[in-house]
Amino acid sequence: MWLSKLLPKEGNFFELFDQHAGHIMEAAHAFENLVAHYADPALREQYNAEVDHAERAADQVTRKVNLLIHTTFITPIDREQIHTLIDVMDDVADLLQDSAETMSLYDVRHMTAEMKELTDLSVRCCGKVQTAVGLLARIGEPAVAEQALKVCEEIDELESAADRVLRSSMSHLFRNEPDVRELIKLRAIYDLLETITDRCEDVANVIEGVVLENS
Repeated sequence: MWLSKLLPKEGNFFELFDQHAGHIMEAAHAFENLVAHYADPALREQYNAEVDHAERAADQVTRKVNLLIHTTFITPIDREQIHTLIDVMDDVADLLQDSAETMSLYDVRHMTAEMKELTDLSVRCCGKVQTAVGLLARIGEPAVAEQALKVCEEIDELESAADRVLRSSMSHLFRNEPDVRELIKLRAIYDLLETITDRCEDVANVIEGVVLENS
């Protein structure tokens, strides 16, 4: 028994990454539904609760990964890469919750076309993150490594698209919104939504580094 504890051990980090990515997608879909059904207070409350539940589940996985880093002798990829990857993935889940919570706290009354477009880009980014994370366990295979890099490139393209939408949204907002309080609210929401895609790009950058070092 005591001897088995001394033997090198490789924790199942890839499975935990997959679990976390799944919770990100749960939060993303719940947030997407929140935006789509924002006019219905009951559904808004329901989807807010679903975002919160998914974010808390993601937090639990993050804690497991950070604990496993300290109790695992041999890790499948660099420890710092594991730590950075799970942290930036958790940032994505946190931002989805922050966006939903901010809409409620700021008493946002309706969804603008820009919010819907940024939400769509954010959800698509989260889906690409889940795909890229799911490939990590097999990046030793050249075809899989190439596929992972392609997905990371697609995340970068979605983030660039979100940047363009944000710039256009801000221009429209400052030119056409007469109510200063409404302007402040909308600007905060737009920034949060675009930042989701920024963090997804951070995930892609970490995965690209892992692929290039290990494939």
